[in-house]
Amino acid sequence: MDPVAPVLLGVTGILFFAVLGRYVARKLGQPSVLGELLMGMALGNGLYYLGFASITVLREGPAIFDMVALALQGHSYAEAAALALPPASVAQVLSAIQGPDGADILKVAETVDVFSRYGVIFLLFLVGLDTSVAELRRVGGSSLKVAVAGVLLPFVLGFITARLLMPEASLNTDLFIAATLGATSIGITARVLRDLGQLRTPTSHIILGAAIIDDILGLIMLAVVSGIIVSGGVSLSNISAIIALSALFLAATFVLGPHFLRLTIGLVRHLDVAEAKLFISFLFVMALAWFANLVGLATIVGAFAAGVILHDAYFKHWGNHHRHRASIRDLVQPIEAILAPIFFVLMGIQVKLESFFDAHVVLVALGLLITAVAGKIAAGCLAGRGAQRLAIGIGMVPRGEVGLIFASVGKSLGVINDALFSAVVLMVIITTIMTPPLLKRALAKPTQQDKTASR
Repeated sequence: MDPVAPVLLGVTGILFFAVLGRYVARKLGQPSVLGELLMGMALGNGLYYLGFASITVLREGPAIFDMVALALQGHSYAEAAALALPPASVAQVLSAIQGPDGADILKVAETVDVFSRYGVIFLLFLVGLDTSVAELRRVGGSSLKVAVAGVLLPFVLGFITARLLMPEASLNTDLFIAATLGATSIGITARVLRDLGQLRTPTSHIILGAAIIDDILGLIMLAVVSGIIVSGGVSLSNISAIIALSALFLAATFVLGPHFLRLTIGLVRHLDVAEAKLFISFLFVMALAWFANLVGLATIVGAFAAGVILHDAYFKHWGNHHRHRASIRDLVQPIEAILAPIFFVLMGIQVKLESFFDAHVVLVALGLLITAVAGKIAAGCLAGRGAQRLAIGIGMVPRGEVGLIFASVGKSLGVINDALFSAVVLMVIITTIMTPPLLKRALAKPTQQDKTASR
């Protein structure tokens, strides 16, 4: 058999279920990411209880690769599994990888993990493409106040909640949970506003503007918290150094990035403009993602920065530009559309439903949910006059794909265990489901300014 065949089957199978989940979600009027996540949960838990060895390995996530790394360092597989995996999973994982298909299962797990990481990188790149400095200037003071409060209030409340509900957890875990609660998913709210025909009202401008700034502040917070965890301690000097490093990275990318782009574009002038846009986009996002990781930040921070910097104007002097009107987004989005769903299905597979048999996990999930909603609603109250404050707060409630990305980073760093990951995913699911109907109800009685703007 071709050694690539198991990988082809595994990736194709996950893509099939991702498309199926997306289709069902859209039929029910829900965001695509929710369908992909729930399909992953159904697939992962259903096939696990049916005894599928590949799912047994996939649901352990990054811990599998920690186990393999330990085995390559000289540990036996039994020792490596005991060190890297939860005790309840050791026997089943060892049975899966030491069986006749063990090598193929590990190949599939590695490939799916790599593809999912590419998917997240391109997803954040597209988010960056939709963000511009000029747009940030236009959103105004109300959006800035709401965004800052929308990050800081859930962060503080999340940290307190984590301390109270999980006193045995490390400070790093509390910090990461707090950072995850500060996130906002702009895509879900934007879709509801578009469906209601209210994208041009003062209220929607504040919501979307705050969500854009929230994304940036959230990624900076993720960079700082990840840096603290990687460096191994919390101190004023350590935090100051990480903040300075994050600022230096962003400054360097925004100052040197355009020069790098112009130089690289000049070297590929012989290519068709569509080919050049795709090649430069891939090269630039991968370079900045790698550079971010090199300085101790999350790769998605670099991917987002690449999207903010790169735009179609760099190619306006191309000889055949007018014959190829496809934008960078048009060219990159098909790649993201294939790879990002793999990430969300994989996140669903890693949710262990047996975790919810523990009353403490359910309590933690409920506490995180209340904190996640209360923090954003309170932030919406800071909006200026003439805007619907409750609607603004509700519009920032969904965590969606952003919350999942934060949780996955925390899991890969070893600060979020299986039970806590499942609790975070439950919070993400509920905030994603509850937002559309609540936002529609909150916007049912528009203010006079909203009525005037929507005419």
